[in-house]
Amino acid sequence: MTTILEICGGIAGLVLLYYGAEFLVKGGANIAVRMKISPLVIGLTLVAFATSAPELVVSVDAALKGVGNISIGNVVGSNICNIALILGLCAMITPLRVNPKLFRFDVPVMIGAILLFDIFYYFTGGINRFQALFFLMGIIFYTTWSVYKTRKEEMVEPEIIEECKEEIASVQKYSMLLALFFAAAGLVGLVGGAKLFVNSAVYIARLLSVSDAVIGLTIVAIGTSLPELATSLVAALRGERDIAIGNVVGSNIFNILAIMGIAPLFSPIYAPQISLIDIGLMTFCTIILYPIMRTGYVISRKEGAFLFLTYIAYTVWLIVS
Repeated sequence: MTTILEICGGIAGLVLLYYGAEFLVKGGANIAVRMKISPLVIGLTLVAFATSAPELVVSVDAALKGVGNISIGNVVGSNICNIALILGLCAMITPLRVNPKLFRFDVPVMIGAILLFDIFYYFTGGINRFQALFFLMGIIFYTTWSVYKTRKEEMVEPEIIEECKEEIASVQKYSMLLALFFAAAGLVGLVGGAKLFVNSAVYIARLLSVSDAVIGLTIVAIGTSLPELATSLVAALRGERDIAIGNVVGSNIFNILAIMGIAPLFSPIYAPQISLIDIGLMTFCTIILYPIMRTGYVISRKEGAFLFLTYIAYTVWLIVS
């Protein structure tokens, strides 16, 4: 009976994480609009935060509980999942078109963030508060530069600002009181969902006699990556093939810079069960993505199958070992 309750609690936690992020963004965007903040800034920050919010609160909660293997495993596993599973599946459905603009700034930032994480993890086995400050400064710089860069581009491509306006149009009808309620309810949902999900993950790990790291790298990582998976698959099916890649690149940057910049500030994170193979595969997937995307600016079905099979092989290896 306890097992069933824990599993149900984990599922309920995932639902709360998803809707908590949605409510927080709706409320936050409405408040920002009423404070006369640019739609562009709202679109680039709150919308990006929405997809990474589940990973963030889960990693913070796991860090506070002293379960560093789940906290870092969640980030490492999510980044592997985003590239190998999500992009792999999407490319198998339809070849993905790559926007060349990604190579000017976003892709180099993603690779640089991963390499910095690798260096810190190799020497300390985790991320402490001092190291977290580097990631925090990184996400502030990345967000600020993205806003500045897009402001310049919108002068040439006015549809960019229109897309951002569309993102927040649905929340402009709410009153300030209702917006505050949405934001507060979303925050409560995120925190409560994270606690339920992490508790369930730890329980399942104990029940199956597997390490916290394996649970963090698989169940937790896939669970918190569901928003990215759903968004990217729908985009691929609708023929919006460049959205899937931009979504994954942006999410991976936020996973490393924002989560590893914020979670360790609450409590330093150490994850002795996360092996160099796990870190190495995350780095491999990130770096191999560069030549894959660069060849004709398309991720083909064969390349998608390679990424997908890599994820399947890695998951099987985790379970067997």
